[in-house]
Amino acid sequence: MTSTEPEKKRSPCATVIVVAVVLLVVLLTCMPYLLSMALAQAPAARAEASPIFGVTIPDGYKQWELIAPAEEAAPLNELRAVVGNQTAIDAYNDGKLPFPDGTILVKRAWKRAKSPEFASATIPGAATTVQVMVKDSRKYGATGGWGFGRFVNGRPVDEGQHRTCFACHEAGAKDHDYVFTRLAP
Repeated sequence: MTSTEPEKKRSPCATVIVVAVVLLVVLLTCMPYLLSMALAQAPAARAEASPIFGVTIPDGYKQWELIAPAEEAAPLNELRAVVGNQTAIDAYNDGKLPFPDGTILVKRAWKRAKSPEFASATIPGAATTVQVMVKDSRKYGATGGWGFGRFVNGRPVDEGQHRTCFACHEAGAKDHDYVFTRLAP
């Protein structure tokens, strides 16, 4: 069998160039997407640790489940929301006290603001603090098993303010494992 068409020979160099150009186009086309994905998944800069306790703001806490909202009257005039990690949520749902080690509670707070869309509504305004409680019975045995962190603009407040945390929780919530917040119905 003989072919009537002449054989076309491809140059190995031409094939390499075509493949390289295609790969370059694909890479340049995908680069913005890949870069945005890499930046979105990069770990956030870790907050500084609180004095005394060494507590930091936990990664991903803004996606944690709500335990309860609260409103703080004057002079603070704040709206607050307490969220918890899965260990905290399970303990609340099971009515488990004391809370198990590994429980983390985060209180987010904002200044109260009037809603521009609905005059009688109050909405979160400027963020004020993020407060964190971490349960570790061995590490924080002297403070009921809890470590505390209070942060403003992502930075821990001074040591003096952290020294007041346990005294307040001991005075007001000792019978509930030093935690003021109850699970919202």
